[in-house]
Amino acid sequence: MKIVKVPKPSSDSMNQKRAVSGLLKTQMLHLQEAEFRLPADYQTNIYINSIKTEGEAAEYIRQVTERIHEAHGSRIRRAKPKPKRERTFAIAAAAAKPPKKKAKKSAAKKKRQS
Repeated sequence: MKIVKVPKPSSDSMNQKRAVSGLLKTQMLHLQEAEFRLPADYQTNIYINSIKTEGEAAEYIRQVTERIHEAHGSRIRRAKPKPKRERTFAIAAAAAKPPKKKAKKSAAKKKRQS
């Protein structure tokens, strides 16, 4: 596998006091949709329209991500389904089926003419 080097972000890339951008708002909406699918005891109950800064958004994203991981980790492992049994019997030797009889051509022509 090829190693991809990711450059270090600049120091001003995250300003915790900066207003939330549209991209961050969209990300919070997606996380809120995922959060609503969690059981009630795993939801954060944070009103995302009250989030105004990048720092608050980062905290919300962290909390929801942790809750999703917790819910996934505590999920009951389901047992593997049993393989379905075949409904036929395995017989070592069976009689061959007789071939189907073909209709005679003359009989078939008579049926068409009448």
